[in-house]
Amino acid sequence: MKLLTRPPGRAAAALRGRAPTGKDAARLTAGALLALGLVLALGAATLGVARFDGIQELPLPGGADLGDHPYTVTAELRDVLSLVPQAAVKVDDVAVGRVTGIELDGWSARVTMRINGAVRLPADATARVEQSGLLGEKYIQLAAPARETGTGRLADGDVIPVSRTSRNTEVEEVLGALSLLLNGGGVNQLKTITRELNAALGGREGDVRSVLHRVDTLVTDLDGHRGDITDALDAVNRLSATLATREDDVATVLTGLSPGLKTLDRQRGSLLTMLRSLDTLSGVAVATVDASKDDMIADLKAMAPTLKALADAGTDLPDSLQVLLTYPFTDEVLRGVKGDYLNVYLEMTAAPGTRIIPPLVPRSTPSPTASAQPGTTAREGTGKERRSTPAPSSPLPLPAVSTPAATGTGSGTPAPGGELG
Repeated sequence: MKLLTRPPGRAAAALRGRAPTGKDAARLTAGALLALGLVLALGAATLGVARFDGIQELPLPGGADLGDHPYTVTAELRDVLSLVPQAAVKVDDVAVGRVTGIELDGWSARVTMRINGAVRLPADATARVEQSGLLGEKYIQLAAPARETGTGRLADGDVIPVSRTSRNTEVEEVLGALSLLLNGGGVNQLKTITRELNAALGGREGDVRSVLHRVDTLVTDLDGHRGDITDALDAVNRLSATLATREDDVATVLTGLSPGLKTLDRQRGSLLTMLRSLDTLSGVAVATVDASKDDMIADLKAMAPTLKALADAGTDLPDSLQVLLTYPFTDEVLRGVKGDYLNVYLEMTAAPGTRIIPPLVPRSTPSPTASAQPGTTAREGTGKERRSTPAPSSPLPLPAVSTPAATGTGSGTPAPGGELG
């Protein structure tokens, strides 16, 4: 403390040439006590503060009111620009807290903030470093996301990750980009581009307008078929997926096509000759058809009366065909017969050597043929009688089978062969 080791200039000059009096001693004693009190006060203040890193640690007047129960939140940022401790923390441009510390954590910075306890923010809130003006101070802007997910509230000790933090663009970056554009960009070529466009479009305004109109029509049609285009792309996607699962089959097909393509390449001359012959044949066919066109038209016109007569016949032709197929017992013949039968009998006899399998008749049911005694006679349609041949013994009753005989017709009793009427 230099104030204690060197007295003021006038006091030193006054005391240099004479001995101190009682008044001077009183002055020195008062000054020493005042200096001692100042030293003690500063020492006590120094002992009361654990760490003092600079004037930035001192609270600024007019800052945000933190309230009685503030909470601490940490934000991780890739770049804090010129953000300093004691900077403001705002929500909707209203100061609600201040920055209490900035630390480096790997390749990102950790900014510690104390926020008023009355401020409620969602748990997925975002943090952004912004600037109050063109040359203003930096501050942290806290904001809720565009869509709240309702995952809770931002609480004491929470961390806002790098994925939800950002920063604004610096004035130096804007000026640097503008300088790059003006000095090394394409601004110098704008005049050339404009001149070439004028030369290309000059005098062709109508054509350009027509092209633009067609492009507008095309885009409108494409927009109207968005669903079809989407379905087509989906179908192509499914086809591609199917082909991807069948790569071996496709490779086999392509490998098998190679000999066929080589054969087609060797026979290309023959194929060309065939195509030329087909062209010649088509020319001849066309000439033939052209030459016979009048005759064909005349034949079709001559067929018109015949077709008209068939059409006029209506249902008579199908009825005539039905009569032909049912001859001689047509529907008209049956309508002319009175009674239930035509008095015609038909007896059928198996040819010699034909094996007939009789139907299975239960033993309890006597067979008409089995009950007949040998030597009985069977009546024929002609009235003649003949003796039947005895049936051989068999474990099953068999019907009688007559020998080949002429089939007769008459008006007598029907023969066992059956009746047809």
